[in-house]
Amino acid sequence: MKRAFVLLLIGASLCAIMAGPAFAAGSGSGTGDRRWLDGPVPGSYSWPVVGPVIRGFEPPDGPYGAGHRGIDIAAPFGTPVRAAQDGVVSFAGWVGGSLYVSIDHPDGVRTTYSWLSAVAVKKGQTVAIGEVIAASGHGHPDVPTPHLHFGARIGSTYIDPMILLGGADVAGLIHLAPLEGGS
Repeated sequence: MKRAFVLLLIGASLCAIMAGPAFAAGSGSGTGDRRWLDGPVPGSYSWPVVGPVIRGFEPPDGPYGAGHRGIDIAAPFGTPVRAAQDGVVSFAGWVGGSLYVSIDHPDGVRTTYSWLSAVAVKKGQTVAIGEVIAASGHGHPDVPTPHLHFGARIGSTYIDPMILLGGADVAGLIHLAPLEGGS
């Protein structure tokens, strides 16, 4: 039963990743026209670095609760980090001894790029999707594999950045469980 739930959860997550944007019924003519809802479009962001996800998103149980508010993407130290979408740099600098960059995007998402070795942008700068904004660093201090921590939130709510990212090979995300009583 637990395996079936995990597979169902993975399937639902993949559907969310692969799905297009949500629609809302038009409020105008009553002819059934449909309009895009405001907010981010799943799959419309590009990967900030190329590499496997070595740790996924784990939503916190509250504003100060434990969790992993983003994903860790393995990348060699010094790899160019690119803006995942057009936006304006809201922060670039040091926090607690580590370099960070945050970008506000027109769809209401703020992305954050953490554990950097260098920053190439400044607060208030407009950036385009794919523009180099930083260089990757060591990643979380307790993880031996160098990586970029990539996070996303809308307002004060952290969201799974995988939903935003497009064009990924999902083969590494799918793990089939053996069937009960089967081979």
